[in-house]
Amino acid sequence: MSGGELAALIFAGAFLMLVVFLGVPILRLRHTVDEATKALRQVNERTGPMLDNVNLSVDNVNTALGQLQTTLDGVNVQLARVDVMTQHVTSATANVSNLVSVVTTAAANPLVKAAAVGYGFRRATGARKRADDEKLVRDELRLRKRNRKV
Repeated sequence: MSGGELAALIFAGAFLMLVVFLGVPILRLRHTVDEATKALRQVNERTGPMLDNVNLSVDNVNTALGQLQTTLDGVNVQLARVDVMTQHVTSATANVSNLVSVVTTAAANPLVKAAAVGYGFRRATGARKRADDEKLVRDELRLRKRNRKV
């Protein structure tokens, strides 16, 4: 055997050891890839029903939103009616306020006049009483003056 053949034999042995040394992780990697493939198949099989459930849920949500929109439309119609009623109540309140003002004015004028007459009567009666009292006092003073002179 020559040196070249010996080198080729060593090289072949080293290459065989490299293949054996790398073969074990490659076989393990093959098992990992097989498990990953199985997992992907299972995910693929389960994704369809899950997506169907999601589609059904979205359809149910859309139906609920449609019903909510219908309800909100009804509420808006009722609010428009309440707005009209509020305007009518405001108008009625203004009319009642005006009526109260008219009644107050109509009732107050005779009361004011009666109060003024009563005040004038009390004042006149008081003035007359004072005048009578003053006349009595003057007459009394005159009488006393006359009695002193005599």
